[in-house]
Order: sequence, then structure tokens, then C-alpha cells
Amino acid sequence: MSVLVSFAMFPTDKGVSVSQYVSRILKIIRESSYDYKLSAMGTIFETPDMPSALALLEKAYAQLADDCDRVYSVVNFDIQKNKPIGRINGKIKSIEEKIGPVNH
Repeated sequence: MSVLVSFAMFPTDKGVSVSQYVSRILKIIRESSYDYKLSAMGTIFETPDMPSALALLEKAYAQLADDCDRVYSVVNFDIQKNKPIGRINGKIKSIEEKIGPVNH
């Protein structure tokens, strides 16, 4: 099984720049050992099952819970039972085979 998660999470009560809070979340993702990709608008990570994906999202939220009164998050899941882990890179590779390298 492969669960791809695309998400953004940040406080809405901490002013215009929230990178210090997003950095705390990214540290949790990095320490998880799951493959991930950071973008300007969010993060994608891949886990072997849904409970692992949800647990990682809970840990991300826990990084903000104590000192943020309002947190915004948007989450998308792509769950495939018949695919092994590795789709986070495989999907990009499939496109690049058809059109050439993609800026990422």
C-alpha cells in the first residue's frame, strides 16, 4: 500500500510570516524517515498505510497546538492498495519519461 499525502498547515494568528512555525512541522516530517518533498505551497509525503499518515499529521499539528490559537490546514490523500511505497518519485519519473525533466 502507498499513501501519498499533500498538505499545508500553518497558524493564522501569528502575522504575515509563519515560516518559523512551518519549519517546526517540517522538522517532524524529516525526522519521520518517510520520503517527502517540500514546495512553496505545501509538503508531500508518503507512508505505507493510512494510520501512519494520520499519525504524522497529528504530530505536525501538535507542534503548533501549544502556542497557536488558530491553525489552518488542507490535506489531500492518494491511497493505492495495490502499489508499493515509492510513488512520490515514481509519479514524477513517469511524467519526465514522457516530456523530459520537470523543474522541481
